[in-house]
Amino acid sequence: MNLFVFEFVSGGGLGGAPLPPDLAREGDMMLHALLEDLAALPGVCVRTSRDPRLPPLSNVRTIAPGPGEDAVALYARGAATADAAWPIAPETGGALEALARRTLDVGKILIGCSPAAIRLTTSKRATAHWLHAAHVPTVPTFGNGDALPPLPGAWIVKPDDGAGCDGTVVVSDWSAVRDRLAAESRHLIAQPWIDGPALSLSLLCGGGRAALLSCNRQHTRIAAGRVTLEAISVNALADRSGQLARLAGRIAAAVPGLWGYVGVDLVLSAQGPMVLEINPRLTTSYCGLRSALGINAAGMVLDLLQTGTGVASHRPEGGTTALIPLAVDHGD
Repeated sequence: MNLFVFEFVSGGGLGGAPLPPDLAREGDMMLHALLEDLAALPGVCVRTSRDPRLPPLSNVRTIAPGPGEDAVALYARGAATADAAWPIAPETGGALEALARRTLDVGKILIGCSPAAIRLTTSKRATAHWLHAAHVPTVPTFGNGDALPPLPGAWIVKPDDGAGCDGTVVVSDWSAVRDRLAAESRHLIAQPWIDGPALSLSLLCGGGRAALLSCNRQHTRIAAGRVTLEAISVNALADRSGQLARLAGRIAAAVPGLWGYVGVDLVLSAQGPMVLEINPRLTTSYCGLRSALGINAAGMVLDLLQTGTGVASHRPEGGTTALIPLAVDHGD
């Protein structure tokens, strides 16, 4: 198989715009982890793209953006040379959905979630309402114009289509949240603060089923009201009761088109796990799967193409915990 891999930030998706070093670093982490896994697979020939402002990659063929070439055009040029394409991009502004749709438009195999699933999960508010209707436990999520319940305590406000902790702030009470939602021109959502550990799930999805690969702990910091993701402990929690695996299965059954690697952010409340959002793409937690569990998650994803069926509902046993330090608040 000839495979084109496109990591949006490090791969030239920002074009002539400034290249934030923190985002480029995290994008590079995901890209290198994926390329390492793919290099171990027989019969897979990989090509990728590279922003010329970053150090060149070794042992992989690359293309660079041309003058004035935007992200979708660059991606389509790379995908045209391959049998399949694997896009890694933020959902923000519809970037990931546009790449997924372009893959299908040029007649290539999409290694990732369907455009419809990406469109739904791009909106945290729409995702929460969809999952709630399917009786999946979610953190209540409100947008501008929604009636906010006067719940006591702090709230979280963030962009509806943001990635990771980008733009996430803590607001003191519900009335301040109401004023902030009304004043902002951006599409923001608000969620009441739920006490409990911040977690993420690394899933392998297909055929309406999900295998739980790992449960990860998110280490966050709040300073001046701003939330920052400082590190991720991959495979930090054992799911001995099977509660998280069952939740993963309910999510996959509720959202048609989730396929391949999918991340889910949640909070483990006193009442049980509550979903915050779904990331229909590679997340930073992917970078620790090989060292923590000894698995090749990319190989597991590509195996789905061969079987043509859904995944088995199980997770790798044992392993260790892999700590991923982050200097930024993007991508998990």
